[in-house]
Amino acid sequence: MINKRLLIKNLLAHNDENSFYDKKRQVDIGEKEGKAKFLKHICALSNSNPKNNSYIVIGVEDEDNSITGVDFFDDSKIQNLINAYLTNPPIVQYENIPFPHLPDDKVVGLVTIRPIDGLTSLRKNIWKYYGGSVFFRDGSMSMPKVFDIEIKDVNSKIVEAIENHSQNNIQHILDGVFDFLNKRKDFHPQYIVFKEYFVLCWAGQRKVIKEETFYSRVDIELINEQVRLFFSTLDDVTITYDEDSFKIIEYVSLGLQNAYQYYPLEETMINFGNNANYHIETKLLFEAPQYDKKVLHHIYNANNAILEKLKKGLSLSANEEKDLKNLPATYLICYFNLFHDAVDKLTEAKPYLKEHSASVYRSYKETLRILRKVKYN
Repeated sequence: MINKRLLIKNLLAHNDENSFYDKKRQVDIGEKEGKAKFLKHICALSNSNPKNNSYIVIGVEDEDNSITGVDFFDDSKIQNLINAYLTNPPIVQYENIPFPHLPDDKVVGLVTIRPIDGLTSLRKNIWKYYGGSVFFRDGSMSMPKVFDIEIKDVNSKIVEAIENHSQNNIQHILDGVFDFLNKRKDFHPQYIVFKEYFVLCWAGQRKVIKEETFYSRVDIELINEQVRLFFSTLDDVTITYDEDSFKIIEYVSLGLQNAYQYYPLEETMINFGNNANYHIETKLLFEAPQYDKKVLHHIYNANNAILEKLKKGLSLSANEEKDLKNLPATYLICYFNLFHDAVDKLTEAKPYLKEHSASVYRSYKETLRILRKVKYN
């Protein structure tokens, strides 16, 4: 089994970006431009390396390969995005890899691209790229090209060697378990062994609400691969497990005028097999709460007024400051209740919320994460 932290180190040490490996400081598939560029790189790596895995490492500085990390990205529907925009889409997996020197909320993103038979191309227009475009790697660049030659397999031995040098061993596993237990000791860390092979560590702050046990500040890692499977400082989740599986149900707290309620968002089931394999299944559970349209019109207009004041650099009243904390979530509720422009307003608000306060911006990112899960499903 490949230790993904070792794999990233070996990719960074191997050499500069090439036809099977790319690195990025960050990606933003929430914006049309960022989504288009991400799809372009997926397409190019799939076409340029048709017989092997290709990789994108996210959270690395380009000049000196220093690992700075990115936010935890738990979009389990990323394959849906690939399938929607690419013809002959490769199999794409996004994993969050923790590094000891990074803060708890930062990881390195590892995108693994497994091509399938056939040429990969854009299925439809996106940003400035036209449907039907075909991309290949030209050194460290992803470039549009006319496909008129057979791509030679020049990377198999190199990729195989890198992956072989990234295999796990008992020392890595034990070190990973002790590192997790020490780092998360304030949140009741536990480890579980599945099928005498897989070691899963998890921690969370336990609380009981209406006789149901929830966990917050949850951190879940599969130590064998050094992959963080779940991390959140905001959500509440329920956790259940047996000898074959580990199940997480994620909840979000939504409401208006201080009347909040828990809504199940997504179920993640990790199933462990006897053949030293595991697979993760996710199922969206979310049903958007519906509210009186007159009340929502009032809130929507109030949000717009606050946004205009932020854009003009005007001071907010005490009540407006209070409403600002809920602005991302209330825009989201408006969108779920068919206020279609609410998403555009949320995008428009991003730089002003980021500048205003860290707590409001965290709420904004959490809102986008929920929206992304629902949208791609």
